[in-house]
Amino acid sequence: MSSSIDYFGDGPIFENKELLQISHLPEDDDDIIGREGELKSLGRALRPALDGNTPNNVFLYGKTGTGKSLCSKFISRQLVREASDNDVHVGYAYVDCLQDSTETQAVRNAGTQLNHAGQTGVSIPETGISTAAYYKRLWNVIDDLYDVAIIILDEVDKLENDSVLMQLSRAAESEKLQDGKVATIAISNKIRYKEKLNERVKSSLCEVDYVFPPYDATQLRQILEARSDAFADGVIEDGVIPKVAALAAREHGDARKAIDILRFAGEIAEKQGDSTVDEEHVEQAQEREEQNRLSELISKSPPHSQQVLLALAFQVQQAPEGTPEVPNTDVYEMYRQLCEQDGLSPLKQRRVRDILSELEFLSIIEQDRRGRGKGKGGYTVNQLLDDPELVVKACQAAKD
Repeated sequence: MSSSIDYFGDGPIFENKELLQISHLPEDDDDIIGREGELKSLGRALRPALDGNTPNNVFLYGKTGTGKSLCSKFISRQLVREASDNDVHVGYAYVDCLQDSTETQAVRNAGTQLNHAGQTGVSIPETGISTAAYYKRLWNVIDDLYDVAIIILDEVDKLENDSVLMQLSRAAESEKLQDGKVATIAISNKIRYKEKLNERVKSSLCEVDYVFPPYDATQLRQILEARSDAFADGVIEDGVIPKVAALAAREHGDARKAIDILRFAGEIAEKQGDSTVDEEHVEQAQEREEQNRLSELISKSPPHSQQVLLALAFQVQQAPEGTPEVPNTDVYEMYRQLCEQDGLSPLKQRRVRDILSELEFLSIIEQDRRGRGKGKGGYTVNQLLDDPELVVKACQAAKD
């Protein structure tokens, strides 16, 4: 006997929800919206691989959601296919260094993706061999299968050290590779990341740099329209996509977050049993996305960055009403107290200033330079872009 209860609701909101996943990679005949110039620059840097020669190493910088990872994977896939027309074998591996943050994990992941054990006879186990052995097997795989291998290191600043970049950039020079060539695409949200690299690494990389700017409202609208097939016909009301694009452009220019808001709006409509997605759903989705965005950014930050942000939030909470602007010196004093409470050794004041600059780059805070008067120098003030209570909760959750 069938149940008379409808557990699944009315018609579906989503038709193909996978289109709203960040990992979705457009088909070859689709455009990467708003990134034609960046793709051409990447293509020129990697062009030598089409003839089996060593391409440039590339560093990509830009805020989260500006298309760095998407463009890297897309252009690498295009490179593989066009090189095959020249009878040149190119392969690529994508490593998320947030997940694979140790040298061993990163090298093992790259080797696993590039390897075809049936052709090479090389096994790459999850555990049980040394880091040096993983490197040796990676070199064997590249020599056996490829003329050129491209290794994408996303969020490269999350690696515990720069040994991976050193090994990859010097593989040919140190004769680890006999026939194949290797190049890297290193991706970071931190514009100053390269400054921290070992001088030997910097000299051997011989890289080119590209900065990806945030998307504007028109580009975001086009991106969202390209993914609107994720929804069933007639589900999205006319004002929804323009509203999401405008909100995202005003706040951060982040395509990931814009796509998240659109997906959240659909999920909220679905949960409420509504037949269409409207602007009220978008407003609810934006609030949910803001909380998720902040929690994600903070959870990825190092402990001392979390402490600095927490110090700023506490200072804002203690300030008089209005929009408080907290000087660097006040942030540092509160940060030092928090470190003492948690048993951490506080960083030098100069390093904390650098962390505050990085937080501004990530659009968590805003900074402004103020003057003390003629001949008296200046000072920097910091302002949170989110509710301090949300920041405190996110920082405390990250510490737990």
